[in-house]
Amino acid sequence: MSFDDGPDPVWTPEVLEVLQRHGAHATFFELGAMQNAHPGLREQVLAAGNTIGSHSISHKQLTAISAAGRHHEIFDGPRSKCFRPPYGASNPKVRADITAAGMTQVLWDVDPRDWDRPGVNAIANDILHHAHRRNIILMHDGGGDRSQTVAALDRVLPILKAQGYSFPAMDC
Repeated sequence: MSFDDGPDPVWTPEVLEVLQRHGAHATFFELGAMQNAHPGLREQVLAAGNTIGSHSISHKQLTAISAAGRHHEIFDGPRSKCFRPPYGASNPKVRADITAAGMTQVLWDVDPRDWDRPGVNAIANDILHHAHRRNIILMHDGGGDRSQTVAALDRVLPILKAQGYSFPAMDC
């Protein structure tokens, strides 16, 4: 499991609570601007046994900005060994900067489009239908109302766990 766009003072703690209730961990791809706006949440994520990846400073599409801007978004964002480019937008220049910053690019395998708020059932069904071993599932703990994400997470974790899935955090 992975979560993008946080940390958020409302939704990140709720996601953490659901993960803990089900004995699951995740990787949180955080924005530098959100970390700065909500100090202490980074430590809360880590203390719960999760890991943090960088998602840039401000969620700009890295393939559409200047080299200097891209460098700033990658190099000056949250410290991690993992980097997820916003929107999954990548190219050789983005990948080269990520590598030069000492990180590995991490994308995802399953995107239930929870950011679009399609409903709890749609999110849960998409995850359950597309989940396979070693897949990375993309969800969001920031960027707006994530109540559907939290409810869908609470619904799918026990089902997937009963099917033998485990939920470790990535080595970030």
